[in-house]
Amino acid sequence: MAAMDVNTWQRSAARRADLGGGFNIARALPSAARRSVGAWCFLDHAGPAQFPPGAGMRVGPHPHIGLQTFTWMIEGEVLHHDSLGNRQVIRPGEVNLMTAGRGIAHSEESLGERGVVHAAQLWIALPDAHRQVEPAFVHHPSLPVADADGFRATVLAGHAFGRRSPVQLHSELVGVDLAAEGAAGTRVELDARFEHALLCLRGAAQVDHEPIEPGTLLYAAPGRTRLELRCDAAAQLLLIGGTPFPEPILMWWNFVARTPQEIQRAAADWNAGRRFADVPGTQLARVPAPDASALRLKPRAAR
Repeated sequence: MAAMDVNTWQRSAARRADLGGGFNIARALPSAARRSVGAWCFLDHAGPAQFPPGAGMRVGPHPHIGLQTFTWMIEGEVLHHDSLGNRQVIRPGEVNLMTAGRGIAHSEESLGERGVVHAAQLWIALPDAHRQVEPAFVHHPSLPVADADGFRATVLAGHAFGRRSPVQLHSELVGVDLAAEGAAGTRVELDARFEHALLCLRGAAQVDHEPIEPGTLLYAAPGRTRLELRCDAAAQLLLIGGTPFPEPILMWWNFVARTPQEIQRAAADWNAGRRFADVPGTQLARVPAPDASALRLKPRAAR
């Protein structure tokens, strides 16, 4: 693939996906245009959506290997249970970081008789040296915030706007939520070693004069040192970035691995009740793994 011009933003559209029960999300990563941004290898934008009683996000126990899940809550409340015995409600302005390592299972469900959910969930591919670590879970109830010329910049991961996130990761990454309640304009300094992407979460904005609305991801190759961000009314964007991931990875269902055999073993173990402990505290039905016996995919380099 030819190298991208450092001054060019590559545009791609998120695709709609159903998490079950009619709860829809916009999946920005991976896509045909872009598999990952640094170690960020998955990005779902959920909502903003209203839900009636008994609805909302209701994802039963399911397993993960080889990754970290990173949940950023914007509106609403979601209850997390996992196979380590953790029970955690995540509320607006908070982050849940779950390290799957060699294997973990969890469930997620919206709370409230009638309410709203708005969140971003990302996966981070673990480098080979860390992908077999013991599973872990950390709840971050507060993140550093900076005023950026009318934008409220919440530093979710890494370092930005003179602030550093407390979230501990295994790759060099950045994540920033940029929210304005009216017209605003700011300059965002970027690490030239990183590739970057922006996803619009609500409203509309311009990134270096490129328009962006919900459902659009803009990507920039390494080498860029700043961007200009403007909006004429209330808007919110998610900026992510990181050093290009150096290892080819294989993503299938809820797993990040290196070979089809790893995927097949994990799927078989989950369906047979091996390797992954039960998820206590939830009444949601366990989600079976699809049949992976015929999996023939090859690991793909990030691009």
